[in-house]
Amino acid sequence: MTAEGFLEGRRLQMARGVLLQCIMGGYPPARFYGSDDGDLALVPDPAQIHRLPWSNPPRALAICDADELTGEHSNLSTRGQLKAVIARYAALGLAPVVATEVEFFVFAPNPDPTQPFQPPLGLDGRREDGHSAFSVSSNNGLRPFFSDVYQCMAALGLPRDTFMHEMGVSQFEINLLHGDPLLLADQTLLFKHLLKEVALKHGLTVVCMAKPLAHTPGSSMHIHQSIVEIGSGRNVFSDEAGQPTATFRHFIGGQQACMADFTALFAPNVNSYQRLCHPYASPNNACWSHDNRAAGLRIPASSPAARRVENRLPGADANPYLAIAASLAAGLHGIENELEPSEAIQGEFQVPDNLSLPCTLHAALERLKRSQLAKELFGNEFIEGYVASKTMELTSFFDEITPWERRVLAAQA
Repeated sequence: MTAEGFLEGRRLQMARGVLLQCIMGGYPPARFYGSDDGDLALVPDPAQIHRLPWSNPPRALAICDADELTGEHSNLSTRGQLKAVIARYAALGLAPVVATEVEFFVFAPNPDPTQPFQPPLGLDGRREDGHSAFSVSSNNGLRPFFSDVYQCMAALGLPRDTFMHEMGVSQFEINLLHGDPLLLADQTLLFKHLLKEVALKHGLTVVCMAKPLAHTPGSSMHIHQSIVEIGSGRNVFSDEAGQPTATFRHFIGGQQACMADFTALFAPNVNSYQRLCHPYASPNNACWSHDNRAAGLRIPASSPAARRVENRLPGADANPYLAIAASLAAGLHGIENELEPSEAIQGEFQVPDNLSLPCTLHAALERLKRSQLAKELFGNEFIEGYVASKTMELTSFFDEITPWERRVLAAQA
């Protein structure tokens, strides 16, 4: 809308169905969002109004809540779902603290989607071949791009911890500083939007798919989680002697109890499961461990004050609001019901059947559709609408025949 209209407080409204729009642009049947498809009000968060430093002419972006016209948060809004989970913690005198690690690929333009992505040409005229993990070299020619990214992050007030080159070809990672879950979800959204916009200015393509390249590690969005007391700020995962508490165990137990039901919320696309096929870098299990990256739930080495649980299941393609909400809701479920986790695993291990997770989008959606727990925590309307939208996407995928099928199966008798 115009700046004048925004400053006058003009209300912006949007059809409820837009919150269930699938990635191809279509919508599930109207019964999933109200047969009348009435309006929602988009209410800007005063703390999340940003002038976009890359935009010319100048523009601003306001992150909004999608509220019913009665003033209540819409059950279909993922930001509203996250706020509801945070409020449930607050009712117990607790506040979650999270941080996200976002991985992404920087590629040359890819105007033909039937062709694989390629890294940009480096300063030596060659393309990176995958030997640059944690490298400090600027041979890939991306220094101007990243300098612009840093400047835009500063302009948007996005504090950053570390940037690094990850294991994949032209793959990178940023660690955002820990803080309030809603703030981190907003920052993660802004960062991914910023990446794509700045890349376009530099003639590049940033891809946040979970697995854009074959034979290459995928991109995750690991979520680090701890819980503090409101007021004192004490981490309730550690006692006065610095030892793990029962609350810490119950939080892990809740995560384990919910991960299979919630897999479709953490891995929302067909491509998400390409990433999860790699058993080490992207563990598709609900095991937990002290500092073992093969476990879906990892306890990083840290001081007692920083004791936290890292959920390694979500990919870079996950909705940050929904992934954080689902992870924290799972932990709270464990705390409220005093669920005990399995034994921690170390070293190489076999995943027990009860801790394995769905390995396809179809299986994950079937599990979510049958989950009474998911419906209790997020509401029937949200879960049923989400499944309907994602089922449309899966059906669209199955409507296409892949090059692999033509190449391998066409010659079969």
